[in-house]
Amino acid sequence: MARVSAVLSGMKEIVISKGFVVAFALTLACSLLGSYLAKLPYISVIGALVLSLVLGMICQVFRPAIEYGRAGIGFISNKFLRFGIILLGFKLNLLVLAAAGVKTILLAAVVVTAVICGAYWLLRRLKVDRHLAILTASGTGICGAAAVMGIASQLPSEKGQTLRHEENKVVAVAIVAILGTLFTLVEVVAYPLLGLSPYQFGVMAGGSLHEIAHAVAAGSAAGPEALDIAIITKLSRVLLLAPVCIIVGIWYRKKEGAASAGGKVPIPWFMVGFVLASVAGTFLPFGEELLSALVSLSYLTLGMAMAALGMTVNFKVLFVRGRVAFLGALAVSVVLMVCVGAAAVCFF
Repeated sequence: MARVSAVLSGMKEIVISKGFVVAFALTLACSLLGSYLAKLPYISVIGALVLSLVLGMICQVFRPAIEYGRAGIGFISNKFLRFGIILLGFKLNLLVLAAAGVKTILLAAVVVTAVICGAYWLLRRLKVDRHLAILTASGTGICGAAAVMGIASQLPSEKGQTLRHEENKVVAVAIVAILGTLFTLVEVVAYPLLGLSPYQFGVMAGGSLHEIAHAVAAGSAAGPEALDIAIITKLSRVLLLAPVCIIVGIWYRKKEGAASAGGKVPIPWFMVGFVLASVAGTFLPFGEELLSALVSLSYLTLGMAMAALGMTVNFKVLFVRGRVAFLGALAVSVVLMVCVGAAAVCFF
């Protein structure tokens, strides 16, 4: 109880500080602007979360304000992230996913498992840092930036590695954002040449692209049917974020031999909230307007967390440390697109 009281006291001090007000205002502005830009033609393919991250990076030109609000920026990148992921659960309608059939859910499970394991194996063979490798693999396999941040919260930081781990989060988010946007364009251009039905193309888009925004952008290019199944397939992968967080957290701690683990199974309580939110959104009479508002609030808070992360980017690290990881993730993304496309033709 004493420890909980101390934590709450520390959080209260941060929230009521002037530095937090500055951090809140800056990240909120970035999130709102990112959401607005994400609705514009052509730019929408990038997604609101990635745009918020980029805007946060741009804010680094205002160094005095960033330094003044640093404590608040750290708080927002951590706590607001968890709150946003919990609210994201309201986007998942479990009955809709169940109605999509066993094949869609099974495809999502195979994609997530194979991509995370395969990408991690390849990146480690390429001498990529273990922490960066698992973040990049998870972002590629599940749901881009949200997955990177969710998984990162489960990985313990060894003494002296906190800054490096923060930098790895930015690098991993940048990698999946760039590749997701690139492969969205590739799939949209290739659609008329592939001979796929709209339904099959929707499965391909939802099963192979990184962010929800990417699946929406690609699916919409092939019509309403493709868009619907692209979203359903993508959300099937998003649903696996909760169990993957637990599994990766346990595995990573054993792999690292982290003393901080204390032999305890790490429980990502915010992911429990994510699952409970999806259950509540599915079975309780919230109404479409309320659910839409909760999902919008989710993206707003996630955008603020991404902007806060962008404000801490070390650009030298981004370009130096991310090169090999980018090439490895590129190779995995090519294989993913081809394999999911083949599965769409053969089984859907």
